[in-house]
Amino acid sequence: MKIDLETIKKLREISSASVSDCKKALEEAKGDMKEAVVLLRKRGLEIAAAKQNRQASEGRVESYVHLGNKIGVLLEVDCETDFVARNEDFCRFTKDVAMQITASSPTYIRKEDVPKDSLKEYKDHEDFYKQHCLLEQPFIKDPNITIKDYLASLIAKIGENIVIRRFTRYKVGE
Repeated sequence: MKIDLETIKKLREISSASVSDCKKALEEAKGDMKEAVVLLRKRGLEIAAAKQNRQASEGRVESYVHLGNKIGVLLEVDCETDFVARNEDFCRFTKDVAMQITASSPTYIRKEDVPKDSLKEYKDHEDFYKQHCLLEQPFIKDPNITIKDYLASLIAKIGENIVIRRFTRYKVGE
């Protein structure tokens, strides 16, 4: 199937994937844009999983103070090289995650961080994870994806392991 350049451009804008990856995904999906987006997300998660064991010892500390100066966040996100730590996409990601933490007030970064005792009083563990685990939360700027999906797409695009290491959320009076 022949895929026109405009369709590839549209998918690239949506996914930030490379032109060749967009073309392959569209060919596999037989031109279906939604199916191609799903394929690219799946590939991004696979790439992220493959890079997960690589050491991330560079990165940046991001801060965000919400309008009115009542809520603030300090966030550490690590990557493999200082070059990536200065990358525009990486910097945008850290700012977005800091805003996410400000807005949604997660307690943990990932499911594995939740103590088993915390889950005893909840019947729906998945709902608990969506509320309290940063990586499981719907992204505030695009509720169709989670922070985990956003992170995986960035790892696939940049080609390095990226880890949300830690965060602290401050709110006046808490």
